Amino acid sequence: MRRTVPIPKKSLTVRRSKSGLGLFATKPIRKGMFIEYTGKIIPNEKADTMNGARYLFEINSKWTIDGTGRSNLARYVNHSCIPNCESVLNGKKVYIKAKKNIRAGEQLTYDYGREYFDEFIKPKGCVCKKCLGT
Repeated sequence: MRRTVPIPKKSLTVRRSKSGLGLFATKPIRKGMFIEYTGKIIPNEKADTMNGARYLFEINSKWTIDGTGRSNLARYVNHSCIPNCESVLNGKKVYIKAKKNIRAGEQLTYDYGREYFDEFIKPKGCVCKKCLGT
């Protein structure tokens, strides 16, 4: 990943959003700043048996990050069809990087991808700004 700056934890807060808990900026975040998606790296075979697990991030055909731990602030970044962040893979690490400048008070979001969307979000209905028309 290019030389970018991590988002300071004091610039982030977890609070209620339309889709549950979300991660919000308490201070402006510049384009390119990032937060790492952290957790135990587990084999995909184990991840596939974890029914109902919500914070799994598949990093390749063999490995998944189990981001269940609450110290993993990136787990609170919700899906949006018009996101302000993107996921970036770098080896066995995942970063959620700002695609544009994010204002204080704005929720951090990224596109979870077609497979996750079709399996988990679409059946209940997407609640992102685009889909809600807000």
